[in-house]
Amino acid sequence: MFADSTTGYGYEECKATADWLLAEAPVRPLLGIVCGSGLGGLAEMLKDPLVIKYSDIPSFPRSTVHGHAGRLVFGTLFGKPCVCMQGRFHLYEGYTIQKTTMPMRVFKLMGVETVILTNAAGGLNQDFKVGDIMVIKDHINIPGFAGNNPLVGANDERFGERFPCMSDAYDRDLQQLAHAVAAELDYSAFMQEGVYSALAGPSFETVAECKMLHFLGADAVGMSTVHEVIVARHCGMRVVALSLITNQAVMDYDSEKKANHEEVLQTGELRAQQMEKLVSTMVSRMSCETTRH
Repeated sequence: MFADSTTGYGYEECKATADWLLAEAPVRPLLGIVCGSGLGGLAEMLKDPLVIKYSDIPSFPRSTVHGHAGRLVFGTLFGKPCVCMQGRFHLYEGYTIQKTTMPMRVFKLMGVETVILTNAAGGLNQDFKVGDIMVIKDHINIPGFAGNNPLVGANDERFGERFPCMSDAYDRDLQQLAHAVAAELDYSAFMQEGVYSALAGPSFETVAECKMLHFLGADAVGMSTVHEVIVARHCGMRVVALSLITNQAVMDYDSEKKANHEEVLQTGELRAQQMEKLVSTMVSRMSCETTRH
């Protein structure tokens, strides 16, 4: 669990992977998008796409989860050069925490300046409904409480400083942009904001765990994103993240409800078009200059 962070995902390996991808890519991306469970359709919006399977990318992990396509897609969105991950990596797949976050470092070395992350999450806040979209304003890193942080190990100053600040992890201007765009699109009825808590998975949370997380201030819970955000911020990239509330966390011992992955994917399909429209409109308002090589 506490691997040497210089082995297999250090600067040289990440740089070699980034250089290989840039040699293949039609554009040098300035924007990175990570698609959560059932939300891979975001990548289909890219113009002039180049699709590369994770299995073809040197040193890159492979996605093993149903609902994650396992592809990197390059292209442009409203004239802005993008790279999109259709499928991410999780601790429960057996990867070290450093390997799950390697793509963030590769993004940085390719030239990415801003990252948009999406995920599927369970709603802990009792005011949230299935199908709501939560703009993440902060996170609780539960694995980090046990020392499992992606920055554990020797720090490489070429990526970032030893002790990065996390109180401003989620860019406030981009959060405001998400809410402004949602209001324009008439999505405000199902927009929320709140705190996301990450657990390792793959088992869903117990009733007691859900109650504890809610008591600690978490509004939603999932098995991803936080580690990617930590590494993205360590690298100096701006971050905005959105959770699709795909199920209501079970907080009552008498409840007949049971969390399941199929429900997660079904809700993703139902709300996918709105999520895609929200993200694409946000991208259209971001200031980026197209860079070709």
